[in-house]
Amino acid sequence: MRVGTFVLAAQFPGQGQGEALHRAVRSAEVAEEAGLDSVWLAEHHFVPYGTCPSAITLAALLLGRTRTLRVGTAVSVLPTVHPVALGEQAALLHLTSGGRFSLGVGRGGPWVDLEVFGAGLKAYEEGFPESLDLLLRWLREPSVSGDGDRFAFRDVPVVPRPAEAIGDTDPDGPEVVVACTSPKSVRLAAERGLPMLLGMHVGDQEKADMVGLWRRCAREAGHSAARILEAPHVCAGVAQVADDGAEAREALLKAMPGWLKRGLDAHVTVDGRVRAMRDPHAYTEMLCGIHPVGTPQVCADRLAATSERTGITRFALLVEGSGDLAATEENVRRLGAEVLPQLG
Repeated sequence: MRVGTFVLAAQFPGQGQGEALHRAVRSAEVAEEAGLDSVWLAEHHFVPYGTCPSAITLAALLLGRTRTLRVGTAVSVLPTVHPVALGEQAALLHLTSGGRFSLGVGRGGPWVDLEVFGAGLKAYEEGFPESLDLLLRWLREPSVSGDGDRFAFRDVPVVPRPAEAIGDTDPDGPEVVVACTSPKSVRLAAERGLPMLLGMHVGDQEKADMVGLWRRCAREAGHSAARILEAPHVCAGVAQVADDGAEAREALLKAMPGWLKRGLDAHVTVDGRVRAMRDPHAYTEMLCGIHPVGTPQVCADRLAATSERTGITRFALLVEGSGDLAATEENVRRLGAEVLPQLG
């Protein structure tokens, strides 16, 4: 089992944006010190829900500051970027980090980001498959041309080629993971043989159902049994380690609802459509109930149970839910020192 952190760079009420980013960077450094496997970085625009607007830029910083930690994006939002530009950056990080970079991509939402970056609503509603396929070709082929509805260009060489990493045995270059929130996105990932990143709002049964659908679709697409069974899906969640369950839940219930309300309310749709947002307190309660929140034993048991029920063995856990830097560092250290050893 591989356990890492999920970093949103959340701006809690009363905090500055620089403070949120400092906590994000520091939590990643402590994750390596604590022996965790990875850190996954979220990307958001114009909202205090997350103050990192470029997950791949922050990934570059953290790859330079660490030596063993795998660093991934969770996710880079494909509709708002050119797939070739993102592919060039991913290849660069793959080559210079010794293969420690994972590129998580997703469709994002119908937010005003689409207007600001000139992508338009169609890029979100219809353009994700074209963007994903162009990105994959860039990471796997020596030269690429564009012949799609959105991206059309003459054949150009891929520089640098990710497959030329020293000692790299993966001809596909950096790992690509797809954020999946619906049967349609599950099928999209499965047909391409790409592992899924499943959100922290999803319970074990729904995750198991999504993994089952992914396996059926991957089998129908002709992928090998080994690739299907060994697909390294990633499960996002929340982790708060404390001496007792009440203390762990209190730490999150005191801080997360205020951050969630402010952050989620700040999302603006590009076309004025009404979006129903979750009740922040009820959502926090739900997260505490389905994720590793409690004593080290409870946390280990919940991770093991989720893995057994879903077949997923990689975790990206939100550790900054208290909103406090010192508490976040302690949470990461306890996760490494008291929870990981119980997972084998």
